[in-house]
Amino acid sequence: MNILVTRHDKIGDFVTMLPVCKVLKEQTEHKVVMLVAKVNVALARELDFVDDVIEYTTDSKALIKEIKSHNFDVSISGYIDTTLGKVLFKSGIPQRIAPATKIAQIFFNKRVKQRRSEVKMREFEYNLQLLKAFNKTLLLEFQKPLLAVGSISSNENSNRHSQSSACGREDFVIFHAGFGGSSDGNLTLDDYLRLAKKASNYTNVVFSFGPDDKESKAYIEKHLNFSATIRDDFKSLMEFTLFIAKSKLFVSTSTGPMHLAGMTNTPTLSFFGENLFASAKRWGTISNEELQHNFTVGENYGSEVYSKIEKKLVDILNEI
Repeated sequence: MNILVTRHDKIGDFVTMLPVCKVLKEQTEHKVVMLVAKVNVALARELDFVDDVIEYTTDSKALIKEIKSHNFDVSISGYIDTTLGKVLFKSGIPQRIAPATKIAQIFFNKRVKQRRSEVKMREFEYNLQLLKAFNKTLLLEFQKPLLAVGSISSNENSNRHSQSSACGREDFVIFHAGFGGSSDGNLTLDDYLRLAKKASNYTNVVFSFGPDDKESKAYIEKHLNFSATIRDDFKSLMEFTLFIAKSKLFVSTSTGPMHLAGMTNTPTLSFFGENLFASAKRWGTISNEELQHNFTVGENYGSEVYSKIEKKLVDILNEI
């Protein structure tokens, strides 16, 4: 059976759909193909539980043609909109599974009522629940981490990576001070500098930045008054993910790179908004619970919140 798993939005959202693919590959022998946004294509192609990848494009005719060529029996969509719904419907996929949300649900013939706004579970768990509409006998469990990168090496016969080894950490902490595309809770850049300066008493400090973080990078560079490395030169999401996997700790708001850290079971110190929909209860990483250190950071948070975060940082570094 050929199965299309779709999640055509941002990096973090894409990561939350990966457990669906992993369950399918660990418990069935179906072919699993992902439909993802351009930013996630290269990373998706590196995962050994994804057999093939289709890039989502606004050229609907070309996309429908590409999807039809795979002869899919089923599609499972974690996020839907009208355009995606029309594409999957016109592609002739017999069984189309999606959450019962938005007007776009009319294009799907297996609709699952979830009410994600109630935040009764995490995003990846809501995605896993969709599998029950496909096969009720599947166990919604999978091996963690999603990506084990201890001794990744290229295979001459494949562009994929071995995922069999445990990961070795190196002596540095990453501070990713960007705000991300949808984060509602974060420290100020000045507090990132304070926190990183504190960490520099225990370990090496790296500030990482993505292509949309130019203003944050400029501010950090201008006000940096202690030893730290600036990195914004990663050539791909996989390269960035492998770098994160070497670190002792990844410090950031709730954003795509936080989920990349979760993929590799890298310890995280993460900041979330006060709104339940933006909270850790919904968007916590896909990693072992003991590796997640989550804080709610309101828009006008005070010194008490910062002090608790700094204390937790020191405790983590002393334990590692």
